[in-house]
Amino acid sequence: MNVENTKLKGCWSGAEVASYLDRSLIPLRLAVRDSSGSPWVLSLWFLYENGALWCATNAQAKLISYLQADAQCGFEVSGETPPYKGIRGKGQATLVPERGGEILLRLLGRYGIDLESGLAKSLLAKVEQEVAICITPSNISSWDFSSRMVGATSAGCRT
Repeated sequence: MNVENTKLKGCWSGAEVASYLDRSLIPLRLAVRDSSGSPWVLSLWFLYENGALWCATNAQAKLISYLQADAQCGFEVSGETPPYKGIRGKGQATLVPERGGEILLRLLGRYGIDLESGLAKSLLAKVEQEVAICITPSNISSWDFSSRMVGATSAGCRT
């Protein structure tokens, strides 16, 4: 990971954070402020490249207007089953419309979405409306509870 401008906390080095992000095929959870200033969290596919997290969404999505009003954001990439590990942080989001289609295609490939599938066809039908979101982290915290959760399994919800 390019740590030149990113403060790291937690158990992982910059290289370990980068490796985790490269391997993780779970969505990134992004926290922004909505038009009333309240917190708003959503999940997006992501890819990690040169110290930045890249996502894409349609230009008409509420997220775009929220980021235009306030580019500060929080994010987390972590699994939901034991052993718990992941990263979270804060950063600045930049909208990059000219890379929207390229990033969408890369995300489809990264997440194993067949370009002939209904999902891919529906997204690609509006590819000219895609906007890339580049999140430049200012700080990242990592955690890994693998060693203290040996043998732990997900019990699911009980009612």
